[in-house]
Amino acid sequence: MNIFVTLTWLIIFCSIFSYINIKFLKLPNSIGLMLIAVFMSLCILVLGRNYAEVALFKEFVNSFNFSEFLLEYMLCFLLFAGSLHVDIQQLNQQRKPIIIFTILGVILATLLIGYALFWIAPLFGFKIPLVYCFLFGALISPTDPIAVLGILKEAKVPKNEEVIITGESLFNDGVGVVVFLTILHSLEGNSAETLSFQAIWKTFLVEVGGGLLLGFMVGYLGNKLLKSIDHYQTEVMITLAMVMGGYTLAKYLHTSGPLAMVVAGLYIGNIGREVAMSDITKQQVDTFWGLIDDLLNAFLFVLIGFAIVSIPNLEQHIFLGISVVFIVLIIRYLSIIIPFKLLDFKKLLNRNFPLIMTWGGLRGGISIALALSLPDFEYKPLIISITYIVVLFAVLVQGLSLGKLVKYLKEK
Repeated sequence: MNIFVTLTWLIIFCSIFSYINIKFLKLPNSIGLMLIAVFMSLCILVLGRNYAEVALFKEFVNSFNFSEFLLEYMLCFLLFAGSLHVDIQQLNQQRKPIIIFTILGVILATLLIGYALFWIAPLFGFKIPLVYCFLFGALISPTDPIAVLGILKEAKVPKNEEVIITGESLFNDGVGVVVFLTILHSLEGNSAETLSFQAIWKTFLVEVGGGLLLGFMVGYLGNKLLKSIDHYQTEVMITLAMVMGGYTLAKYLHTSGPLAMVVAGLYIGNIGREVAMSDITKQQVDTFWGLIDDLLNAFLFVLIGFAIVSIPNLEQHIFLGISVVFIVLIIRYLSIIIPFKLLDFKKLLNRNFPLIMTWGGLRGGISIALALSLPDFEYKPLIISITYIVVLFAVLVQGLSLGKLVKYLKEK
């Protein structure tokens, strides 16, 4: 299929699924779209194994390189749109827990999940080298800002806790990607040098520090341009150019494009909104980026649901995947409760906060995209399968029940 036909079918599916959800299921739209897509995929696989339509459906799904489509094209728009409405003053007030949970939480979770998978996999007949277990730990540890931001809109989490969960999810993917790339490069290079602290520190500075600096520069330049005119059509185009140009430049400079887009979005959504936009421009920018956010979120969650069609041997890894779901949740809780207790965050936050942050730490499309981006090797199908099972549980179970959990804890 050519790209126009493929996108046409994707928009048709998204529209039909969204209509069914709004009319009948009445679930949060992202969850409803993904649930319907998973159900449709399973029906086609189970009921239509011997029909030509199954091959056509697989061709449609495989025509999207999910990893490339999300990481190279969609992510920059989604992160900019998501950070555009985050209050930077509230983010700054909660900077200490956000930094601790972002850096310490991801690194601690990566190590603990890696060791846990290494020890539990043989119980299910799989023997995975420890370094590949750490690779899985790195891609599954960061919470997905796209999934988190979409669900938090519906869950009515207390404001200070929402700010911390949002801030952590926006920034921790940068740390997770650094750890993921460091381990992956060590596998490709087969050299102890690639695991040295010097190599890790250099990667961290270039990817994370460079991404933050680039995002500030893009936001600063964009703000200057917005401030110098009052023409909302041109100003909307400037924000679009910031995202596409900034993300492209980040790839050229080998810095973190996602972090650059978060910082640029925070800059424009706060400073730019305050000093550079008229009321009509604010309204048009919000409408434009709200539509982009909703449309791409629909694409993303439908594609996650459809991805089940292209995952090899998923049925062989189901029981291991279910076990990993509980491992990831337990370790997520440990990575939150340890700094929460040691740094005495209970003075600033509700005692139930670690539980809310654990259940609200959703994994989503970024984890699947990182798993699919792995080079071909013996353990790739296994890693993709258990990643998909964890993401499926996170979005459908955690996402649907987060609001009820928050309400229950408030009433206790």
